[in-house]
Amino acid sequence: MELVNLKDAADQATFAEAVKKGLGKNQGLYFPKALPTFEDIDAILAMPFVDRSIEILSTLIGDELPRETVASIVTKAFAFDAPLAKVTDNVYSLELFHGPTLAFKDFGGRFMAQCLTAISNGEPITILTATSGDTGAAVAHAFHGIDNINVVILYPKGKISQLQEKLFTTLGGNIHTVAIEDDFDACQQLVKSAFDDPDVRDGLHLNSANSINISRLAAQVCYYFEAVSQLSEEERQDLVISVPSGNFGNLTAGLIAKVMGLPVKHFVAATNLNDTVPRYLKTGEWAPKDTIATMSNAMDVSQPNNWPRIEAIIEQGYLDKSVISGDTVDEDYTQVAMRQLAQLGYVSEPHAAIAYKALTRKLEEGQTGIFLGTAHPAKFRETVENVLGQPISLPQPLVDCAGKEGLSAELPADYEALKAHLLALLG
Repeated sequence: MELVNLKDAADQATFAEAVKKGLGKNQGLYFPKALPTFEDIDAILAMPFVDRSIEILSTLIGDELPRETVASIVTKAFAFDAPLAKVTDNVYSLELFHGPTLAFKDFGGRFMAQCLTAISNGEPITILTATSGDTGAAVAHAFHGIDNINVVILYPKGKISQLQEKLFTTLGGNIHTVAIEDDFDACQQLVKSAFDDPDVRDGLHLNSANSINISRLAAQVCYYFEAVSQLSEEERQDLVISVPSGNFGNLTAGLIAKVMGLPVKHFVAATNLNDTVPRYLKTGEWAPKDTIATMSNAMDVSQPNNWPRIEAIIEQGYLDKSVISGDTVDEDYTQVAMRQLAQLGYVSEPHAAIAYKALTRKLEEGQTGIFLGTAHPAKFRETVENVLGQPISLPQPLVDCAGKEGLSAELPADYEALKAHLLALLG
């Protein structure tokens, strides 16, 4: 896989180099020089999930990694299902929360951990990443206990659910967590500043596990194929997928799947009140506002890092901009959607509810719709119970961590304070 920095075309990398670096020069994102396509998409869709994912990722990565290495990585990483749950006659939820941390980011986090283990040759690495909720847990559990790899996770203090926080702040060992006294965008900026600082970047062998890392993005392509494989041939003919969107890695992966041949007619970029992209799609003006805290906290992102990759897909002629529409779902309608789903017999949480509401607004007669269920509703237990007025039980991973003590440091949103902390911790 040949990749190019979208901010500096002279900065090119192999898959292994891009996985180890995370970001390119000038904080640029790596993106494939060329995206492959499958000639016989029906044959691909007929394969079992793991076998199909090996084929998809081998095709994306190319001959840089031996197929048997990719097979080993995928088999270890994708050790759980992504079932399609029927909600109505023509609407389904793709449940991406059956992994160890009950969120879609288990796919990307575990794939990245296995990739780094395979290509790092035991060299020391520090993963520095920011989380708006679910990335932290997925990355922490994926890398916990791996030799020579330390993980530092920044998250906005008081702005993620308590159970989300417990999943990654209670592990200890090679997992280090920092509560930042600001919002997620401030956390992301601190990560970017660290990558721009040679003392920290080179001294600590920095890497990022956010969705900016190409390995995480590649892994996410696979579950879009898995979703479509579970539909009938008739349902595949006119398919709309609604993606709850924060940092926009998830939608980017879906668009790559479409470029590779997946039969999806349209994607809906569903956001909460942090609606930079829906406004941009309507007006053509990129105008981020201050981040607004919402009940769908993992989507509280006003400056989505992955959007340049979507722009690249469109500008390079792979897809027309018309395949994407945006929709904003406010707090009231998020709760309405949660109650509507419950009345249909499907308990969901705010992020998926936003995707469901946006889907129902866009879906036309005769079309089939899929919305992505990105987290188990129990991860947002308090919100879900308050909205629905009914108790929900905790799955075992949350039971196991709920009573444990968090081990986080607390810092202001100040880069020099973070730098001093990192060098004292790991230098």
